Amino acid sequence: MTLKLHDDSGKTLSGPKLVWTLISGFRSMYLWAALALFASTAFQFVVPLIGSATIDYVLTDESDYEEPLLKLVMKLIGGAELVTDNLWVPAVAMLVFAALGGLFNYYQKLAAAKASDGICKRLKDQLYNHIQRMSNRHLDQTQTGDLVQRCTSDVETTRIFLAAHIVEIGRGLILIVTVLPIMLSMHVGLTIASMALIPVIILYSYLYIKKVKHLFTEVDEAEGRLTSVVQENITGIRVVRAFGRHDFEIEKFEKPNSEYRDSSIKLINIMAWFWSVADIASLTQIGIALIASTYLALQGTVSIGTIFAFLALLNMVLWPVRMIGRILTDFGKTAVALQRINEILSEPFETEGDEIKLAPEEPVSGRIEFKNVSFAHDKSDPTVEGINLCVEPGETLAILGPSGSGKTTLMHLLLRFYDCNSGEVKLDGMDIKELDRAFLRAQFGVVLQEPFLYSRSIRSNIQFGVNDAQQADIEKAANMACIHDTIRGFSDGYDTEIGEKGITLSGGQRQRVAISRALLRNPPILLLDDALSAVDNETESSIIGALQKRHGKQTTIVIAHRLSTLAHADKIVVLENGKITQSGTHDSLTHEDGLYRRLWTIQTQLEANLAAETNR
Repeated sequence: MTLKLHDDSGKTLSGPKLVWTLISGFRSMYLWAALALFASTAFQFVVPLIGSATIDYVLTDESDYEEPLLKLVMKLIGGAELVTDNLWVPAVAMLVFAALGGLFNYYQKLAAAKASDGICKRLKDQLYNHIQRMSNRHLDQTQTGDLVQRCTSDVETTRIFLAAHIVEIGRGLILIVTVLPIMLSMHVGLTIASMALIPVIILYSYLYIKKVKHLFTEVDEAEGRLTSVVQENITGIRVVRAFGRHDFEIEKFEKPNSEYRDSSIKLINIMAWFWSVADIASLTQIGIALIASTYLALQGTVSIGTIFAFLALLNMVLWPVRMIGRILTDFGKTAVALQRINEILSEPFETEGDEIKLAPEEPVSGRIEFKNVSFAHDKSDPTVEGINLCVEPGETLAILGPSGSGKTTLMHLLLRFYDCNSGEVKLDGMDIKELDRAFLRAQFGVVLQEPFLYSRSIRSNIQFGVNDAQQADIEKAANMACIHDTIRGFSDGYDTEIGEKGITLSGGQRQRVAISRALLRNPPILLLDDALSAVDNETESSIIGALQKRHGKQTTIVIAHRLSTLAHADKIVVLENGKITQSGTHDSLTHEDGLYRRLWTIQTQLEANLAAETNR
């Protein structure tokens, strides 16, 4: 079941409507919790009433007051005569009712805990699913640590509220609704004296939560920034050590850590004031009730048993009233947490509207065409502009250009990580915007500029795109990528576990595992974004040779800076400042004045010098 925590305008729901929506699917469990709570509260009420009846009808013989409720309780436990001769009866009765109250209280907490855990599991599942499908634009603008914070700490804040405070709200309502009539039936004046400050405490709690609500947002955001710094530092810890930047990183951590501490202390100080004032008010209320009841007892208006009952019932009511502040505090924190969660859930999927897109039944041949394509990130200058390019099925296209010229952007547009601002990108004559994204991406085997490997076995990484791949196919793809022999040399072979992001492998090994993953998919189109930059010349030649054997069977687009990687391509284009400045074959471009010829001259001369140095 999918939760929708916002209205049609995207605004987060609030108050009872938010809670009602949040517990959908688990309302029956909360109903059982409420019934158990009601039973627990009822049994807890009986305990002080038994004590009061025993005091009035047995110990002090004040039965002349004829309190109807206490008289009824005395009858329920056997009558005054029986209790007088057997004082253990009220003691056992109080113990039994207290035990029953505790038992139902246990079931109430158990039901609420199971419901809250179920709700938060669903919420985490939904958040994780949503993040998988969010647009790249949004992910580019969001810190990873902040996303982690929303999926963990904010959900935990919600769980605590759902597990404890929804039921406490119910307990408070039940106590006020049931205790007040009982106390009024026993003595109106003493009831008024015993409840005099409770409205003041409730009003104070409301004003308090209005004052501190913005602080919850500050604390949450400060914690998110702190998490982002920690996550970034741990991810790049080897770079930090390599450049000896420990002190700089420690100082960098100090600022968000101090901000989090300061905002937390500010919130804690205000909460301390609230609890102090609430405790003083509660103790004052008990004092008022005690003074009033003593005065009335001296006047002969109330019995000692009634006083006992009033003080016991008042203590039962004051605890949830004091908890109102805590409940409102945690509700404020939960509201902020849910607002941050909703900011994720209200983001549209990148596949929004793809339900009506095409997924042709005919196999894709691999013809790619860029027609006057331009693209810019938000309001920045165009990354690519006026690109016109065509790749026929089975051809190999090579793209060369300086850093920032738009090479990788073309890959991203082709995969619909982003949509072009103007122009068309076509696959087999169809505008890719009209194609289902899942279908479109299934046509590609991709090695990104920074190959990402999971902290799993090498086998799991290679078969990532083909879960049911056979070992023979995995080894064939690894052989083509010139990594099979290397893997066999590991102690556990293909079952070797690699570290986070493949850190236990060298850069060239990571690239070759990523190439194996792309080749195993055997797609109509292969995209290699600087995929051979970390391998040696001999390995590069072997991989290129393997790819050339597949020439004509799949369309291949290669991005590289090493010209030897590009020389075998059917067509080479040179990108500069987002525009195509040269296009042709290797032979034609080496005879044409331009960037390609200059780079070829430089690289050829460097290789010649290196060979001469080696032969000395």
